[in-house]
Amino acid sequence: MKIAIGSDHIGYGLKLHIIDYIRLKNIVITDFGTHNEERTDYPIYAKKVAEAVVSGEYDAGILVCGTGVGISIAANKVDGIRCVVCSEAYSAKLAREHNNANVLAFGSRVIGTSTAEAIVDAFLTAEYEGGRHQKRIDMITKIERGEM
Repeated sequence: MKIAIGSDHIGYGLKLHIIDYIRLKNIVITDFGTHNEERTDYPIYAKKVAEAVVSGEYDAGILVCGTGVGISIAANKVDGIRCVVCSEAYSAKLAREHNNANVLAFGSRVIGTSTAEAIVDAFLTAEYEGGRHQKRIDMITKIERGEM
């Protein structure tokens, strides 16, 4: 499994923690920035991670900003991205299983490190169930492409 990760300056510290946590699991993770705590704009990193996931080079993405909301909105503007903001593990699990979410976002001002670890574990270990959920994923894709 290969994971793309990115954050703005507010999410930088939690992002570093998650990078170390994921590497302990022998999962490949690439940091798309930011690389310090200087003020920056989250859409830059949302786009980089989203494009890396859509390209197929990465299996999933993780994004961190203050709340997870802004960075997720930016990521969802990339065709093919289904980014979900989660503050607890159950939603992360179901987002993968039912919505085939391919990018996870959370907020460093909203959750702590242990909750972030639980959310990441739930997201990365869950698998898309397909079946009855595929019809809705197809509908989302049609909306994305202006076909519906």
